[in-house]
Amino acid sequence: MMEEEELEFVEELEAVLQLTPEVQLAIEQVFPSQDPLDRADFNAVEYINTLFPTEQSLANIDEVVNKIRLKIRRLDDNIRTVVRGQTNVGQDGRQALEEAQKAIQQLFGKIKDIKDKAEKSEQMVKEITRDIKQLDHAKRHLTTSITTLNHLHMLAGGVDSLEAMTRRRQYGEVANLLQGVMNVLEHFHKYMGIPQIRQLSERVKAAQTELGQQILADFEEAFPSQGTKRPGGPSNVLRDACLVANILDPRIKQEIIKKFIKQHLSEYLVLFQENQDVAWLDKIDRRYAWIKRQLVDYEEKYGRMFPREWCMAERIAVEFCHVTRTELAKIMRTRAKEIEVKLLLFAIQRTTNFEGFLAKRFSGCTLTDGTLKKLESPPPSTNPFLEDEPTPEMEELATEKGDLDQPKKPKAPDNPFHGIVSKCFEPHLYVYIESQDKNLGELIDRFVADFKAQGPPKPNTDEGGAVLPSCADLFVYYKKCMVQCSQLSTGEPMIALTTIFQKYLREYAWKILSGNLPKTTTSSGGLTISSLLKEKEGSEVAKFTLEELCLICSILSTAEYCLATTQQLEEKLKEKVDVSLIERINLTGEMDTFSTVISSSIQLLVQDLDAACDPSLTAMSKMQWQNVEHVGDQSPYVTSVILHIKQNVPIIRDNLASTRKYFTQFCIKFANSFIPKFITHLFKCKPISMVGAEWRWSLQ
Repeated sequence: MMEEEELEFVEELEAVLQLTPEVQLAIEQVFPSQDPLDRADFNAVEYINTLFPTEQSLANIDEVVNKIRLKIRRLDDNIRTVVRGQTNVGQDGRQALEEAQKAIQQLFGKIKDIKDKAEKSEQMVKEITRDIKQLDHAKRHLTTSITTLNHLHMLAGGVDSLEAMTRRRQYGEVANLLQGVMNVLEHFHKYMGIPQIRQLSERVKAAQTELGQQILADFEEAFPSQGTKRPGGPSNVLRDACLVANILDPRIKQEIIKKFIKQHLSEYLVLFQENQDVAWLDKIDRRYAWIKRQLVDYEEKYGRMFPREWCMAERIAVEFCHVTRTELAKIMRTRAKEIEVKLLLFAIQRTTNFEGFLAKRFSGCTLTDGTLKKLESPPPSTNPFLEDEPTPEMEELATEKGDLDQPKKPKAPDNPFHGIVSKCFEPHLYVYIESQDKNLGELIDRFVADFKAQGPPKPNTDEGGAVLPSCADLFVYYKKCMVQCSQLSTGEPMIALTTIFQKYLREYAWKILSGNLPKTTTSSGGLTISSLLKEKEGSEVAKFTLEELCLICSILSTAEYCLATTQQLEEKLKEKVDVSLIERINLTGEMDTFSTVISSSIQLLVQDLDAACDPSLTAMSKMQWQNVEHVGDQSPYVTSVILHIKQNVPIIRDNLASTRKYFTQFCIKFANSFIPKFITHLFKCKPISMVGAEWRWSLQ
């Protein structure tokens, strides 16, 4: 019974002393020990076996027991000492807590005293600074009052001086004084309820009104609407009056500018009336020469009278452009039947040159219209539509020489004056479009005549099939027309020109390319196996001659060039035309036409080679293979087919060297056509004897 109680006590003790691994690890780190008794996984049986490994070691059992008892007594003494040392800990802790509470109460009392003293100090500071704040407010109000009185004195004196100077026309002094009076008057906006201030403000407005009317009268006297200009030139009074007008209502400035420009251009309206000979397009240079002289005259006589920021010279030029555009539009409507292409282009060229002159001399700051769209520089290419646009002077020379590899020139900056006069020619550009239609028709006819006169191109085995020279000439001419038309207009005329381009692209494809493709023959002169055996290698001639094969390859290469260049032409036209009209530029139909020419050319080449092989296959199927008694290396029909392939394919390959993808298409189409036909004829060769079957069938 006692043993059971002891076992239960030991188990309970072990359960109580069971520590978590984290706690056990912490104890081992704080109190490291090598004693097996201190280990968490201590095993009494293993420990005893360690002390007494053998029966002979039991002889020392008494000594071991004594050592363990001694160790137990020491542990008991240590535990007893620790327990006794903890007897007074609770009492000491309560005493320390009471002392801490007393200290906190004392600290709280001191903090409360400090707070009370701070509030008293703040109250004392407020009482001390109250008088100082009152003095600060009084000083601020006094300063404001003195400043306002000074402004009022300046305003009253300035208004009196302004009225007196206005009567004496002392515009130089008025310009400086008026600006100062207006600046001072701004300080009194919040005091307009005071009658005296409101009265001064009304006097200033009245003075401004009187000044405006007086300055306009002075300019009317100096530059009357009827009569000649003032012979003595501008005076200092008018120069100072312009400075005053800068300060007055902007309408005064606009009225001065309007009257001066109208008077300055009055002579122009008389000289170039609609019924005058110099008003017609052939003498349009005289209009621009007249305004250039007037600008020089203005700079000499009136350049210093008007402020620089008024840009009077540019305003005169801009108004001249507006008047000229209106007058030219009117006279062209009246004499529309007299407008010829050369005359129209001459007038447009001179007008665009004048607009360029204006862009070099003036900034365009007085214009209300936006500047031109910026055109991105195209990448380098041999295609004429990807080159830099030539200047008008160089266009004709570049077209004649066909030089498509000229060094690039930097693009000119945008011209804000572009179209300011030349816009009036746009309604009459149908004359130019009709002329280009006629010229392109004659060009196509010349291409046809030249082709018939010169004949097909020479065989080319070095650099591939030659592109017809007429193709490059056509697209260079297209480029010239496109550039020229885009300089005239980027609106509906460009759409009309695009329609003309489409028309003659189709005509070129039909008359020059498709119209000159060799026609297939229907002769049925076939070959027999006996004739194949007698013929020598290389004696047969293909259905198309060498010249005809080269012509087909040249037309194919030309159609490919036209297809790629037409795509670039479409992109370039979309760059030139207005954004709202881009959707109307579509050359897909023309590109499809050239694709059809390419397909037809490839089909002709395939049909030619296929037809050349037909007699051999027919003879093969008609031969009595069951009667063959002797065999060779390969059958005669195989030799004939290989002969035709060796004759045609190298020629086609060399002439399509620059268009390798279409040579590949030719090979694929021929294989797709010939192989099924070969298999069909092969099945017709029945019955076949054992000797005939030994004959070589492969087309290696």
